Order: sequence, then C-alpha cells, then structure tokens
Amino acid sequence: MGRFLRAAILGLVALGVVLLLGSSVMQWIPVETAPRGPVFSPAHDAQGVRITVDVRNAGGVDGMARTATDYLRGAGFDVVGLGNARTFDQETSVVIDRVGNRGAAARVADVLGIDSVASDLDPNLFVDVTVRLGAAWTIPREPEPVTVITEPERVGLMERLRGFLAGKRDEG
Repeated sequence: MGRFLRAAILGLVALGVVLLLGSSVMQWIPVETAPRGPVFSPAHDAQGVRITVDVRNAGGVDGMARTATDYLRGAGFDVVGLGNARTFDQETSVVIDRVGNRGAAARVADVLGIDSVASDLDPNLFVDVTVRLGAAWTIPREPEPVTVITEPERVGLMERLRGFLAGKRDEG
C-alpha cells in the first residue's frame, strides 16, 4: 500500500509540473485575432482626427449650449467653445461647416438630431463645425453608439483549471 501511495503522489507531482510548464508555454503562443481596422466613431473625420465644435445658443433657452456641449463630449467630440449667439431669434437649429468638411458637419448634425447642415467657411474660427441651436432643439433620446475594438480576453490554462475546480464549465 505504501508503494501505491508513493507512486500516486509522484504521479500527481509530475502531472502538476507538466501542467505548470504547459501553462507557461501556452502564454507565449499568440491568439489568432481578426485583423485590426480603424476604430469608427462619429466624432472623428475620415482621417481619424477628432472633430472640433463650437456650440452657440441662438434660441434663448437657458442652459441649451451647455446641454449640447455635454452631449457632444459624451459622444467623443472635441467641443472647444460654447456660449450665446449674438441674437436669440432662431427657431430651428443648424450645423455649419467651417473648413470645407461637410461630412464632419453631417456627423455632428446626426448626433444632435439636427436636419439642417450649411457651409460658411471661416478659417479664423479654428473649429471644424459651428452649431447654432434654435429654440426648438431638444436633446436626442439616445446618443449615437461608439464602436470600440478591444483585444479578446485571453484565458490561460491555469484560469481554466481554477474555473473547473470552482465548478464552472468552459463554454468555448
């Protein structure tokens, strides 16, 4: 009986060493992943540069420019200016392209739920887009989703073994 117990213990130790060595080697083998592409975000232009925005309250509703600024920043846009327009006589909202990139203005308009996009080039403003919020503008119900590409989670042999011993079954 003593020889059987010694052989069993020796076998378990050998198995443990093999598992540890196997786990060490498995950590260095690369996991096949999908090829990386560009991260799409409505807050970036075609070259991947963040769109800069100036938000102006042209409708006279208190806090409107701050609300739109927070909303755009939450969607990833770089809002560099906000405040009141010279007048408060505008009922509808408009997004104005300032640098000849109408696509950037259209992205801002889509996120804010604004239908009107215009071009009025002005390189002295140092922004890509100006938003003039009319009195009728309200915050959209849901922000545009931002797609983020992440690395797949690597699960090593030891994590799988811990999960197995804890009673969790490996799904894949």
